[in-house]
Amino acid sequence: MPSNIQIQLDKRPVGEARLSDFKLVVSDTPPLQDGQVLVHHHYLSLDPYMRGRMNDAKSYAVPQALGQTMGGGTVGEVIESRNANYAVGSQVLGMGGWQQYSVVDGNQPGALRKVDTRQVPLSAYLGAVGMPGVTAWYGLVKIIEPKPGQTMVVSAATGAVGSAFAALSKARGCRTVGLAGGPDKCRYGLEELGFDACVDYKQHSSAASLGKALSAQCPDGIDGYFENVGGQVLDAALPLMNAFGRIAVCGMIAGYDGAPLPLAAPALILISRLRLQGFIVSEHREVWPAALEELGRLVAAGQLRPRESVAQGIEAAPEAFLGLLKGRNFGKQLVKLV
Repeated sequence: MPSNIQIQLDKRPVGEARLSDFKLVVSDTPPLQDGQVLVHHHYLSLDPYMRGRMNDAKSYAVPQALGQTMGGGTVGEVIESRNANYAVGSQVLGMGGWQQYSVVDGNQPGALRKVDTRQVPLSAYLGAVGMPGVTAWYGLVKIIEPKPGQTMVVSAATGAVGSAFAALSKARGCRTVGLAGGPDKCRYGLEELGFDACVDYKQHSSAASLGKALSAQCPDGIDGYFENVGGQVLDAALPLMNAFGRIAVCGMIAGYDGAPLPLAAPALILISRLRLQGFIVSEHREVWPAALEELGRLVAAGQLRPRESVAQGIEAAPEAFLGLLKGRNFGKQLVKLV
């Protein structure tokens, strides 16, 4: 069995996460038992939710255990098998974590899923045709419930979730506006992702200034807003929401370092009779087949062309993750392990 390089959580961050919070270890992969498979990971997904799990605090997910391999989505290849359902060479999606290899019980429901790479690249199953894509689908379709001609807005617009949101929203005939950080990302949003407009939030130091710029791109107000960021960005969008608007809250990355995120004008929720709903996509497995089918078609047809930021080698995962939290990635952040 091969030796395995893993990244563990060594200590809990105080405020901003640092490289010193992680530890690299090398261990031997254990021999397989009946029903198990050995997966060689090709790509590891890095996602903002991982920062919240590093804290030992009340949340929707169990905190990441100290001294254990960081959790995370992976795609890879079965290289040894004692399970008749998974032949050697099968390409699979799972939660293998921040490591090169994982030993998985192939009989455990949901532990592994075979993927088809004939039209969809392997890495896309961690992004557009994976959890981020389904996140965008659920927030848009099930919470926002768009209608043709309405205005949709998404923050973190050029990331893995935002890019899928753009394709899904445009496919439903909506004016689609993004909020992204920097002129390059906004240009990418317009030219490659198909946004009708993209506002650079880094050009604005206050919610009032950002709101004015966003208002100029949403002359008819906002009917549906998909929130990934919170803080000043949410304060800018909330006054622009039309009556009976819908807000899907997926993430609050502005507060992942532990700082409180007070809402400047919560009375607007009542005044505009808004529906504001948080959600965790893993709790809605019933929608995944329909969402993945649509997302796969969009990727195969070239209507969803997400960009990827790829770090090389498991050793690069911590630095790439910290960069993700600061918005240094361009599109979906992955770590290539082969």
